[in-house]
Parts: sequence; structure tokens; C-alpha cells
Amino acid sequence: MPSRHGTIAAFMLVASAACAQERLPDIRIDDTDVYPESVTSTADGTVYAGSVKGNVYRAPPGEPVAVPWIRTSEENGILTILGVFADERSGTLWLCSVPNFFGPERSEGVSSLMAFDLETAEQKAVHPFPAPASACNDIAIAPDGSAYATDTPNGRIFRVAGDGALELYGEDEALVGVDGIAFGADGTLYVNNVRTNEILRVDTDDRGDMTGLTTLALSHELGGPDGFRHLGGNRFLQAEGQIGRLGIVTIDGDSAALEVLTDELTSSPGATAVGDTAYVIESQIGYLTNPELRGQEPGPFMLHAVPLR
Repeated sequence: MPSRHGTIAAFMLVASAACAQERLPDIRIDDTDVYPESVTSTADGTVYAGSVKGNVYRAPPGEPVAVPWIRTSEENGILTILGVFADERSGTLWLCSVPNFFGPERSEGVSSLMAFDLETAEQKAVHPFPAPASACNDIAIAPDGSAYATDTPNGRIFRVAGDGALELYGEDEALVGVDGIAFGADGTLYVNNVRTNEILRVDTDDRGDMTGLTTLALSHELGGPDGFRHLGGNRFLQAEGQIGRLGIVTIDGDSAALEVLTDELTSSPGATAVGDTAYVIESQIGYLTNPELRGQEPGPFMLHAVPLR
């Protein structure tokens, strides 16, 4: 008969092996010229990523490869994709279509917030942003089911409410550079600003209308805050593309504390949570913007699995 200590040791080895087997893999995007900017996921662990190429890529739960799921076409009018957000409650994949900054392909057109069926990939709606020339950047879903989207160059937030029409929710000079957007558990709306390196709370009245903005005091200096995803309570996952950092932001009143998960990434504009794992993009965008790298082969486009502490 094995000893008590031997039984415990054996159990720990089995448990350790099980944990190792359950660890989610990195995901490789099976395509070239992808340059992803945003990533989202559903409760079952399916992961979706957008791309400069104008395609949406999907990896089934636990799979290490993402393949094209929605392709840009004349029919759907997708240009380049920035934000993507999966809303399971309405069965919708939202995405931000913008003119291709790196043209000439798909460099002409109007930035739009688009909706696709989360099961069939069929296009459900297109909401062009009004003038001046805009850039729909990222999306969040309010507790009432309304979709909110940021307009980075013009400092605006738009909303699609129950009637399905796009409306201006708020605008402010302090929002010029607005990027990531997320709701806390209590329904408070927060945004980050990729230009000013700030996190802001959207202050509202009793009807939920925007009345102003509060800039939060930060525990760390930020470097290009971008993708912003709610984790639960007042905790948010945030990717910082300029400095290659991924962290958890905890908001308490007018303050925001950052817990760094990793700061060893290269160009990390987006992240999403799947259980106890964060998937974070390395976009390789420098191969489009840096003259010394332009024209070279960037290698595979990856979504890296990072444990959430």
C-alpha cells in the first residue's frame, strides 16, 4: 500500500499534468499581410481577430490556428478593420471598418461601424460615421445592449441603441485620441486615450447622458493605451501598443492602478480574456510604418496566450 505522502505526491503530479494540458496555446493567424489590431472572444473560448487586410479571423476553442472567417468584399464594404467585439447576447460581431492607412487598396471610403451575425457571418447592419472624416476604433456593449464606438481623430463616441440608428453620444476635446472603451460592472463607461496616455471616466446624469469627463490618476505612466476589455467588477485588461505592455487596470474612484502582466511584447494593440488566459496581439505594424522594415517579411502573426494572475 502506498504511503500517505506518496499518495499526495502522486495526486500533485496528476494535478500538475492536468493543469499543463489545460493551458491554452498561442494562436497563429493562418494568412499573410494580416497586421491585426484588435481581438475579441466568446464565452466558449472562440477567438476572433481583425486585420489591416480587411478580414476577420476565427480560432475555435483551444485551437492554435485562426483562419479567415469573414473576408473583405465589394458586397460587405469592409476596408481595414480596427476594433472587433463579440456580443453574444445579441448574436453580433461588431467591427470598425476604416479606410486603409497603408493603401492604396481599400484606402477610399467612409469609416463605419458594422454588425455581422455571430453564427452565420452574414452582414446585419452598416452604420457610416458622419463627417468630418473619422476613424471608428473600438466597441463596447452597455448593460442595456446598446453598442458604443469611439471615433479617434474627432474625439467622439457614437451609440447604436435599441432602434438600430447611429447617434452621437458625446464629444469633447479631451476625447481626441480616444481609443479603447469598456463598461464597468456598475455601468460606468471608461475610455483610454492613445495620444494623451490617459484613462478617463465618462460622467453622466440620471438619464445616462454624458455630462463630462474625469481623468483618472494613474499608478503607471502609460505608453499608447489601446485595447480595453472588462474583466469583472472594476478590473479591465489593457494593451499598450507603443511600449509592448499588457496589464490589468483596477479602478477605484478617481484612481487607476496597473498590474503588469508582461512588458516584453512588440506592438500590442489589443487583448481579450478567455477564462484565466489573456490573448494579446503582436501586430507587427512596424513593418508597415518603419522605413527600415517596410517590404521585409514580418514572420507569422500571433496571438500570445498570457496567464491572468
